[in-house]
Order: sequence, then structure tokens, then C-alpha cells
Amino acid sequence: MIPSIDPKPPGKRLIKRMSTRTKWMILAPCGLLIFSFGLTVLSEAAHQRRTGVPTQVWVVLGLYSLALINGGLVMFGEALRFRILLDVRRETRRSMRQLVRKINIKAASKHKPGKKTKSPTKTD
Repeated sequence: MIPSIDPKPPGKRLIKRMSTRTKWMILAPCGLLIFSFGLTVLSEAAHQRRTGVPTQVWVVLGLYSLALINGGLVMFGEALRFRILLDVRRETRRSMRQLVRKINIKAASKHKPGKKTKSPTKTD
């Protein structure tokens, strides 16, 4: 008998369970850090090119820095997406609460017995 195995990797389930705020808090600094490291590697590749190191070495370093820079930008872009999602959700909740308050105030004022007015058809 073959046991059933979940086809999704365990990391994917872990990320799915994370809150949007946690994803944002992890991705933003990591993306900036990777982007900064990519710029550092790029400057090292440029330095090696100027000092006369063989072409193969500085080209590989340049490609590595390009991958790091792009990866960092992608991670930071995802973090921005999560942050925008957080802000939109907060504004939506705030506007929904305001709408519910307005509806409740109007409903309460309709049912609240106020000053009685005389009926134009009745005479005393």
C-alpha cells in the first residue's frame, strides 16, 4: 500500500499560513539587503575589470550581481504589493465601519419616539 503524499512542498503551506503583515515584514528588508549586496558585487566586478583581471572573472561577477539586483528588486516589489494590500484592507474596513455607524444612527432615529406632532385630521 502506497501512502498518499501531499504534492505541495512544506514551505508553500508555511507561506500560505503567514499573515500579509508577516510576509511584508520579511520580504521588505530581505529584498533591500539582497539588492544592496548585488550593488556591492557589481562595484567589485567593475573594480576587477579596471585592474586587469581576466575577462571571465569579472563577467561572472557581473552576471551574479545582475541576478542579485533583480532578485532583490523582485522581493521588494512583492513586499510593496503586500503593504498596499494591507493599506487597502484597512481603508475598506474603516469605510465599512463608518457606513454601519451611519445606518445604525438612521435606524435608531426612526425607532426613537421623539416629539409628537398633532395629526392634521384629528381635532381635540
